[in-house]
Parts: sequence; structure tokens; C-alpha cells
Amino acid sequence: MSQSVLIRGGTVVNADCERRADVLCVDGLIAAVGENLTAQAPAGCQVVEAGGQYVLPGGIDPHTHMNFPFMGTRTVDDFYSGTSAALAGGTTSIIDFVIPDPQQPLMDAYQTWRGWAESAAADYGFHVAITWWDESVHRDMGTLVQQEGVNSFKHFMAYKNAIMCDDETLVNSFRRALELGAMPTVHAENGELVYLLQQEVLKMGITGPEGHPLSRPPMVEGEAANRAIAIADVLGVPIYIVHVSCQESADAIARARARGQRVYGEVLAGHLVIDDSVYRHPDFNVAAAHVMSPPFRAKPHQDALWRGLQSGQLHTTATDHCTFCAAQKAAGQGNFAKIPNGCGGVEERMAVIWDAGVNTGRLTPSEFVAITSANTAKLFNLYPRKGLIAVGADADLVVWDPAGSKTLSAKTHHSKNDFNVFEGRTVKGIASHTVSRGQLVWVDGDLRTVPGAGRYIKRPAFGPQFSASALRAQVQAPTPVER
Repeated sequence: MSQSVLIRGGTVVNADCERRADVLCVDGLIAAVGENLTAQAPAGCQVVEAGGQYVLPGGIDPHTHMNFPFMGTRTVDDFYSGTSAALAGGTTSIIDFVIPDPQQPLMDAYQTWRGWAESAAADYGFHVAITWWDESVHRDMGTLVQQEGVNSFKHFMAYKNAIMCDDETLVNSFRRALELGAMPTVHAENGELVYLLQQEVLKMGITGPEGHPLSRPPMVEGEAANRAIAIADVLGVPIYIVHVSCQESADAIARARARGQRVYGEVLAGHLVIDDSVYRHPDFNVAAAHVMSPPFRAKPHQDALWRGLQSGQLHTTATDHCTFCAAQKAAGQGNFAKIPNGCGGVEERMAVIWDAGVNTGRLTPSEFVAITSANTAKLFNLYPRKGLIAVGADADLVVWDPAGSKTLSAKTHHSKNDFNVFEGRTVKGIASHTVSRGQLVWVDGDLRTVPGAGRYIKRPAFGPQFSASALRAQVQAPTPVER
């Protein structure tokens, strides 16, 4: 059912400015932004008093894995529990992943994920992974873009003997994505080196979670990032690097951008504040709970990621929310390579980044909006429908209390998981209210989500970066020599 909501007396923050204004939401859209809108509110309108608080575009998490079958098990968060947790933290949209098995038709996998996502409480879209190649994949990519509103494709350069792409598949898929106006994204880790190092580390007698970062050192990520960027450069296609975790990868992106290449980088909230000491925790369950790829890094790498966000060389923040409980992680007792990879964070992302970014002077509130919603909306062609507080945009909003605080814990989070990687961290700056599609779904600690309230959002192809790239290619096109 529709309702109207008036958010009154707050400071509206977009990626380009902030100003004192009321926001009126009617029938799921923003109907007005301005001062003194009380008189315009329909009868029965719910009023949120936002004095002393910020009003931000709802967060967009471009990297989640809900209900994901992986490494012989399945994530504990389904689309309803995962998106409910997101809404409690001020994130109103996610982009999840369809990941076909090798040789599985893309459309079959896509329809399976669409079915799983029908329970979502918040809006969602999908990246689709390319895990193999033949003419049917070429054809299905076209169907997904032109009929289903998918405008991005994921490529795993890791996970040998499972979903890893070889260079031939990368080249074929990148070329097809360029034709279709869809963004290629990559998980940058050299899968051959990871596989070799896993065996070497195990031979050393290191079988616990401390072996995980040893098998995936920063250069393994840096090499893959450089290789993917080089392939994209030769083909003339924009590229988006997911979960950049180290200085080597961040530097690769910065160098490419300095050359004028359209390369975009994503950072996970966890990689900004958690270091690699967690893998040496004496409790196996605690150490294993932090096993994800790429792994958490030493503090100098965290500093490099913050510099990347501050300088604009890195563009979005995400979580890679992929939750496995202690019983599932225990599959890797005696062999760290068998610990299911993944951590949570979809509920905590915005508070953690605000606390560690805005409260320390690393980021302004507008820069916070850019990296938590607006840039993602722009890169994946959701802007200005999402990522912006303006008339006609979706009524996805978060009222942000900069003075509010909470201590993050698995005991109080809304994920189904039994562990929180931010356990015990006290953050200042939290969501007091969340509005999703014009509905108040989070009100001062009261979660009011409904299964199936979220909708699938189609994302048009050929975002602005593709038009510019095509024009540049045309201007620079070589010509034959007439002899």
C-alpha cells in the first residue's frame, strides 16, 4: 500500500551539495524538496522530525551474495533477511550476482536467481557472471542486456577448477560487453598463483586460517588487476574492479586513470577498518569467520584505500555480504582452502564508513553520499532515479543521526549469521529512519520490512561512459595508408 511521508527540518545531502530542506514522498517517489512543505503534505501524511539530522539518498550496495550456493554450502542470509538487514543500516538497494555453473546456460541461472530474489524487502538488481564461453553465452548476454535490464557482467579471475575465467573468456566477454554497452567487472586475483600458493602453504604445515592471506598476497591481486585493465584498454571498454583491497591494485587503477582510461574501483567497508591480524586469532572460529577473498590486509593497505577514496581514484563502497556461519566455516578445519569464503556487513557498511571517514575528516558528508550511493547509481545507470534526492527520484532515503551511536554485534544485528566482523566496534553516526519506495521500514530501531516489497530494477545499457568511449574510439580510429 502507498503512503506519504514528510521528512521535516533536516539537512539534505547530495553528492554535490547540502542544504536545509524538507522532503515530501508520495506514492513511492520524491514529490517535493524545499523549505516549509508541511502545507503540501497530503492528509494522513506521516511526519519524521529530522531536526539536527541529515537526510541522505538511501545507500546502494553494489556487491552482495544472498542465498548463494558456494563451496559446497549456501549463505545463511537469503534475499529477505539480507535486504532487511540492509534497510536497518540505511541501504535501500543492492546489486547481487547471478553466478552460473560452468556450462550452465546464463538464462537458466538468471531465472533461478530471480526466483530466489522474489522475497527481497528492498530493491535489487543483478550482475551476471561469465564463467565459461561459447556462442550461447554470447547470445544470452544480449538477451540479458536488451530484455532483462542487466548492464554489467562479472568475471572471476580466481577460483581455479570452479568459476575462474581464463584470458580467452575475458577477451570474448569484454568485447561482447562493449558491443552491448554493459560494464565488465572483475574479481582480480591470479587464480593460478592462488592455487599454487595454497598447496605450498599447506606443505609448510600451515593449515589454519592464517594460511589464507599467505596464499593470496597483495601482488596476486595487483597482477590480475593490471592484466584485466590492460585487456580492457586494448579493447577500449570501461572496467570496474570489485573489492580492491591492497595498494598494488589501487595503484594499478590510479596509473590507468592517469593515462585517461576509464577504470573504476570498489572498496569494501571491512577492508577499510579490519587488518590481517584477525587470521592469527587463537580461536579457530573467530579467525575462520574472517576468511574472505581478497583477505583483510595490513594497515598500510587500508591507508592506501582511504587515499584512493579521498582522491577520487576509487569510487564506490560495498560489502561483498556473503554470510557463512561457524558450522559452515568448520568445513575448513585442517585445510584453510576449504573454509567457505565470505563475511557480512550489509547492515554496518554506512555506519562504519561514516564513523571512520566523516568523523575523522577523511570525507565530507557529500563525499560520503558519493561513495555510498551516487557513484554506484551513475556507474550502473541508475542515476538520477537512485542516488539523488530530487523531485521524481525514487523515495529511497535515510535520515542520518550524526550524534547517534551503537555498538555493532552479532547479538543485535539483523543478519541471520552468528558472527559479525565488526563485533564490539562502537560507531557514531547511524540511521534513525529508512524510507524504501516511500515506506517507512526502519524507525528508531523498529524494523518494519515485508517479504517481497522490493522490486527488480532494470538498468539501461550504454551509460554515459560508453558514449564517450565510443566517440573517442571513432576520433582515434586508424586509417590505412594509400600507396
